[in-house]
Amino acid sequence: MVMDWRSAASNLKPALIACAGAAFFVLSTPSLAAVVPVPAVKPTSAEQTDDTPSLKVIAGTPVPARKRAVPEGYVASKPELVLYPDFPAKNYFGAANGPASLKARAIGSYAKGCLAGGTVLPADGPTWQAMRLSRNRNWGHPELIAYLKDLAADAPKVGWNGLLVGDLAQPRGGPMLSGHASHQIGLDADIWLREMPNRRLSTEEREQISAISMLKGPLDVKGADRRVDLNKWTDVHARLIRRAASDKRVARIFVNPTIKKALCEFEKDQNRAWLRKIRPWWGHHYHFHVRLSCPAGSVGCKNQNPPPPGDGCGEHLTYWLSDEPWVPKNPPKKGEKPKVVKKRPMALAALPRDCRTVLKAN
Repeated sequence: MVMDWRSAASNLKPALIACAGAAFFVLSTPSLAAVVPVPAVKPTSAEQTDDTPSLKVIAGTPVPARKRAVPEGYVASKPELVLYPDFPAKNYFGAANGPASLKARAIGSYAKGCLAGGTVLPADGPTWQAMRLSRNRNWGHPELIAYLKDLAADAPKVGWNGLLVGDLAQPRGGPMLSGHASHQIGLDADIWLREMPNRRLSTEEREQISAISMLKGPLDVKGADRRVDLNKWTDVHARLIRRAASDKRVARIFVNPTIKKALCEFEKDQNRAWLRKIRPWWGHHYHFHVRLSCPAGSVGCKNQNPPPPGDGCGEHLTYWLSDEPWVPKNPPKKGEKPKVVKKRPMALAALPRDCRTVLKAN
């Protein structure tokens, strides 16, 4: 038998009304409302934002949950740096892009140490410009930064327009990823033997411009003429280095032996005490390398032994200007490459224990 849809609807109508009434009764009765779950309406992905409060259901009604207040001055802690004693120290210190927020202190020795509370030498000053800024090596102990500013201020007085400053130290000192064995405790600075120009160099120029070698020719040839090139070297260079060495804060200055010879010949006065601090060393014909003594208050900083007595212009210099230090006794045969012995990088364990505190500091 086929029932007309109107008849079916009329038969269902009482049942629907009864169900609706029951639902209204349940929802409107306080004692039962809590047992009837009412689904919370969550925002769609398009509506969801970072500001949308989370929802929780209380007595069947969606209620926004309060956000927990963040205490004033709260700073999220950084994950603790894990240090492995056998890991190369240069990898840790080379990755540090800022100083350790500690009291300024040079720790350890010039070639095995680190720097706490380092200060940056600004890229530009009235009479200096820092070079190779991409290396991030224009950091030092505050004593070194003060010394460089003093030297730069006096440079025009000796006829030098201003300083071009090369590498100092990394923000936290320590071994470098490339280059220097020293420069680790913020007391070493390389000053170019090239005068600052009368304009500000661009960042690109500071990366590309080279310092100027003072050598007359190669040094590793038998019977070489080991003197400075007088077309490049002037008395102004000598006066600048004399001023740099005359400061009481300076322990020694490293220069090429050819430059040491030129300085010995330059100083005609009886006051030759500053020449004692000028030490001949490999390289150092593009720049001179200033090293300060350990500052007061730098517990654990180790000074070098003082230079030998005298002006250093005698037998010691004669040795450096001979063939012996430069010409190999057993040179490689023609076509052979000289053997290069790679040194194992210094491990973190080799540095003073306090250098780990420097690495972990904020």
